[in-house]
Amino acid sequence: MKLHVIDTGFFKLDGGAMFGVVPKSLWQRTNPADDNNLCTWAMRCLLIEDGDRLILVDNGIGDKQDEKFFAHYYLHGDDSLIKSIHRAGFSEQDITDMFLTHLHFDHCGGGVKKVSEKLELTFKNARYWSNEDHWKWATQPNAREKASFLRENILPMKESGQLEFIDQHGESPFNQFNIFFASGHTDKMMIPMIRYKGKTVCYMADLLPSVGHLPLPYVMGYDTRPLITLEEKERFLKEAADYGYVLFFEHDPIHECCTVKHTEKGVRLDQTFKLAEL
Repeated sequence: MKLHVIDTGFFKLDGGAMFGVVPKSLWQRTNPADDNNLCTWAMRCLLIEDGDRLILVDNGIGDKQDEKFFAHYYLHGDDSLIKSIHRAGFSEQDITDMFLTHLHFDHCGGGVKKVSEKLELTFKNARYWSNEDHWKWATQPNAREKASFLRENILPMKESGQLEFIDQHGESPFNQFNIFFASGHTDKMMIPMIRYKGKTVCYMADLLPSVGHLPLPYVMGYDTRPLITLEEKERFLKEAADYGYVLFFEHDPIHECCTVKHTEKGVRLDQTFKLAEL
């Protein structure tokens, strides 16, 4: 097996929204904001190469929305989803499985593209994986999350016939990883826990957006059930410290990976490094 980092560029979000009730005087130490209180965030995906399967985990924001939409997010950087897949030595047609941690627009927007005003799947040979509970949550959204679930990103998956659901209580359909289900950020977000080079590499999605979010109270204002996020983070980070998990960050603008350790103040950062250094 081989893992490839797929960088899809950067965007900006309000620092207060990203850190919830934590004061700016604390969170700006790790994630400094610009004059508009916006912080830069990565949209870092992961490609799992294993035998005849090529599994992409998340796919960034995409490029099919209009200028008004993208003006809110200040997209920047030289990388893109397709460029990064090509740089890894593959094409869109090679992807066999499109695994979606959840269906917020910055995680699934690249999976559907617009061709001559028509929506098509970016990965025509891939199965697109979600789970039934989250799919229902995303297609019948609550008022708080409605702006994050865009129909043009989601419905074409089902219309194509390529959508598959993972059973939360059954075995993982992937030999390469198990799945941790988290419901604090959004209902039934899926965290892949990948067995790689004798380690467990955890793709953290929005359970832990960055190194700056390691302390338990540092929970995003976007989370629908912040108290559940606290419980999930505490349980996950204790296990990560106990077993030496490698945490792979989707949104940290600087750090790809870290390990954590137990301290008198709780679980804290141990080391940061690039995935290629494993």
